[in-house]
Amino acid sequence: MQPKNLKRLLRALARQGLDVTYNNKTYSVHLRNNSVAPVAEVLLPEGFPVEAKALKQLANLASVRHPAGGCVCRACATPDFHPGDAGIAIGSIIETEGQIIPAAVGSDINCGMRLHVADLTIDEFMAKRDSFVELMKGDYFFGTRDVTMTAKTSRAMFQYGVPGWLDAMLDSPTGSFVKSNLQQIAQESDRIFLDGSMDGNSKLAPEELVPDEGLVRDGGLATIGGGNHFVEVQRIDKVENRAIAHAWGVREGQLAFMIHSGSRNVGKYIGGIWRDKTKAAWQKGLKYPDSHIFPLSVHSHPELVASYLQAEATAANYGFINRLMLAELLRLRLREVYKDVEAPLVYDLPHNITLSEKSGSWITRKGACPAYAGQPVIIPGSMGDYSYLMVGRGNPGFCNSASHGAGRVRSRFDLTRQGASQSEEELRLTGVDCITLREERRIEEAPAAYKSIQSVIDVQVEAEMVDIVARLSPVLTFKA
Repeated sequence: MQPKNLKRLLRALARQGLDVTYNNKTYSVHLRNNSVAPVAEVLLPEGFPVEAKALKQLANLASVRHPAGGCVCRACATPDFHPGDAGIAIGSIIETEGQIIPAAVGSDINCGMRLHVADLTIDEFMAKRDSFVELMKGDYFFGTRDVTMTAKTSRAMFQYGVPGWLDAMLDSPTGSFVKSNLQQIAQESDRIFLDGSMDGNSKLAPEELVPDEGLVRDGGLATIGGGNHFVEVQRIDKVENRAIAHAWGVREGQLAFMIHSGSRNVGKYIGGIWRDKTKAAWQKGLKYPDSHIFPLSVHSHPELVASYLQAEATAANYGFINRLMLAELLRLRLREVYKDVEAPLVYDLPHNITLSEKSGSWITRKGACPAYAGQPVIIPGSMGDYSYLMVGRGNPGFCNSASHGAGRVRSRFDLTRQGASQSEEELRLTGVDCITLREERRIEEAPAAYKSIQSVIDVQVEAEMVDIVARLSPVLTFKA
């Protein structure tokens, strides 16, 4: 952003009641009439666009306090920062004491990233690319996958996540996963954040997915989802930290398989219920918050706080399994086409979730992922740009977090409205291999819609949030 544009933005924000400064690649934003809210900080490289709407959304979130007790004590945002459709800016991270804010997670609960690697060269892969793509199109787009499970398995999935699903599946294998190496999946569970298991409750899941007996056929499970969700075949282009890469089983020249999806309709179901419950729990006769962001206080409604966290965990467990199944379907097809392929898991982590801290507070991340010291971090670019495997530095100044991607610079509406008149070159789609049934998805998700991933990575490395382990280049991308 040029200085004159920055000055214009700051003047516009001042008219909206926001005090905003920019120094050392960080925006500091605060509601002028709120002396108790923390100053929120946004890490953004110089020259990066920033929208007033996103800064206002972050300032509103930082100012949320419950009249019965509870506050936001820290608020910040990562460089993929941009406005959110539901009033919460993407890239927001808050630490709360005495309250939680369900809207800060929203309905895309435990959307996250998963990464596998395989000892296949790009030439070996491309030799049978068409056969592989046709099989995957069947599984991902046309429903040839079989995700049937017993009622017991479904309940265990919602209750306990990956360990529950796996134990039940070992007892009664069903669907496509009869062919899976379930022992390999079990051995990989410690490469999933929280071992892929949170304290869920199957009674909080959609009723049709948890019958007392019989079989469950869930049309939403093992689906990619819309928007920026994807499954991408990549190549390990460059290893920066050979010691860590070796420990994680990552080498230059390998193929990689990156998955970005979440809890799908289950998250929408639980997120919608708790949006309404949280608003209904607001004290009668008390003015609604100006932002219409409603918190739940442990002082006035401890039972609702506990119930929400368990409901969120129930959806999160489903999200872990959804990514696992998307990956396992891909791994099964790899073995069908390319024969002896192990394709081990590197890591799986969430980026829309509320997590308790040892101090008794909660960290809520919306479009940002945990980046604790030594922990793998997966940051994708656009489907025409590099992605990165990182290692967390555990920076407390940013709540031990990192970005979940590059971040949008143009809205889907803008791309849909204008993209059809732009050339492949202008959209930076030249050479992009996007597998989709919807041409508008290619345009909405064109590389031109996203920020420069290199700048996003560099500023976080400089801020000591993460370090680079490996760089990955795209080969082809599945978009639903």
